[in-house]
Amino acid sequence: METPSSRWMATVASIWIQCSCGASYTFGIYSSVLKSTQSYDQSTLDTVSVFKDIGANAGVLSGLLYSSVTLRTARLRGPWVVHAAGAIQCFLGYFLIWASVVGLIPRPPVPLMCLFLFLAAHSQTFFNTANVVSGLENFPHYGGTIVGIMKGFLGISGAILIQVYDTLCKGRPSTYILMLALFPTFISLALMFFVRIYKATTGDDKRHLNGYSSVALVIAGYLMVLIILENVFTLPFWAQISTFILLLFLLASPLGISIKAQKEDTRRLQQTDSIDSNLLTESAEQITSQKFSSAEDPIEYHEVQGGVGGEGTSSVDKTLADAEHLNLLQAMRTVNFWLLFVAMICGMGSGLATINNMSQMGESLSYKTVEINNLVSLWSIWNFLGRFGAGYVSDYLLHTRGWARPLLMAITLATMTAGHVVIAFGFPGNLYMGSILVGICYGSQWSLMPTITSEIFGVRHMGTIFNTISIASPVGSYIFSVRVIGYIYDKEASGEDGTCHGTGCFMSSFLIMASVTFFGFLVAVALFFRTKRFYQLVVLRRLKHSLNDK
Repeated sequence: METPSSRWMATVASIWIQCSCGASYTFGIYSSVLKSTQSYDQSTLDTVSVFKDIGANAGVLSGLLYSSVTLRTARLRGPWVVHAAGAIQCFLGYFLIWASVVGLIPRPPVPLMCLFLFLAAHSQTFFNTANVVSGLENFPHYGGTIVGIMKGFLGISGAILIQVYDTLCKGRPSTYILMLALFPTFISLALMFFVRIYKATTGDDKRHLNGYSSVALVIAGYLMVLIILENVFTLPFWAQISTFILLLFLLASPLGISIKAQKEDTRRLQQTDSIDSNLLTESAEQITSQKFSSAEDPIEYHEVQGGVGGEGTSSVDKTLADAEHLNLLQAMRTVNFWLLFVAMICGMGSGLATINNMSQMGESLSYKTVEINNLVSLWSIWNFLGRFGAGYVSDYLLHTRGWARPLLMAITLATMTAGHVVIAFGFPGNLYMGSILVGICYGSQWSLMPTITSEIFGVRHMGTIFNTISIASPVGSYIFSVRVIGYIYDKEASGEDGTCHGTGCFMSSFLIMASVTFFGFLVAVALFFRTKRFYQLVVLRRLKHSLNDK
């Protein structure tokens, strides 16, 4: 018999895989060596980078694979298959990039290098899908919290990998590419069999999940301090080694939480088995008594035995059952799917466009190099806080106030609108404040969107559906980065090298993005009102029944 406590070992394995698979966030480390060795101009490098962004967000195939291998009739069953597919892509993609950079193979044509980058980044969607969806199935009562934890660790994985680079191979970006081919692949292959789905629930899940959340906050705070220190001071080698070892200890700490939770669950399970054996005879007598009484009152018995889908089922039960069986095509026929997709184009797209142009914005406002590096490096921390915080807060509001999650999505999009306006008026310090607001709100979309997807369309095909909606991120980024920011920047540029200085370089662009994000806020409000009754009748009812069953 599979013990429910094994969910905790699955969780810590997923956390460690998430910490290793955010290589797409570190493209800036090796982009210069890629550009020089392949003789790319900036436009060609940007084209290659676009395929990286598409690969990291177009996870439809990973969702389809997850749905197929988690069916009872599948010959190869379990999330480990998805992890294995991701590991293969990760190794092949980054190994071929490394081989091209060091001259092990002839310089590939640009379309082939785009394929290499796409393949390498595409592996991230397989790791992420397996970890997020299995986490949701293992902790259905606290979907926002577990998605926030998984997405949060993915958000800071870029900062973790940069620490590995600074400690082991700083100044050797080609070696770092080889490390990306080996390190995430090894971690995922070593841990993938621990990532499994356990339907049983026992114990105080929330308390132990809060333990993981606390560890994540400590790691994020520690990384933020390291980033600031490294951008201001030059740390000696012994200090880099010491800080890196401390980071490894912090990353190992979730294992202690899992072991403690597993021991408590095992102890509680033993006590439950003892009580159940003592009450077995009494329960059998009660069932027999109920059958005799139901024979005297056939109408009442019929209502009790109807079950979901039976004649005695209420319309709410039928709605609940239908909500758990929507596949991708069925979901795409609903208005809610497209409302969510449009809201993500506005939120994710404008957020990604902001970070893609952070360095240029700092240069246009005459920020120092150290200040620009801080802005770029700290984005991963704000991104993490949004991913983690939105999941935790949305769970709290749903459990205590009954607030539907689309309401929090609307609030974050409204806040992101304010962040874009703050950046548009480039007064001293505005870029710092605006990047914090936009970064947190951008990260929150990556936590809220998958959870809302699972609640509205069901968990069974959630991997496919939320990965399809994730395509909104690169679509929006292309529109805002190329068609809005790039176009207006080139028109405003007055320098001989095509550079632009002053607040006018980005003001119009960010006012346009603020307007678009406000439209996204209105779309999210419409989604909230469309799903408000659904949350009250189905999601909260499902949650209440699940907690009572515990």
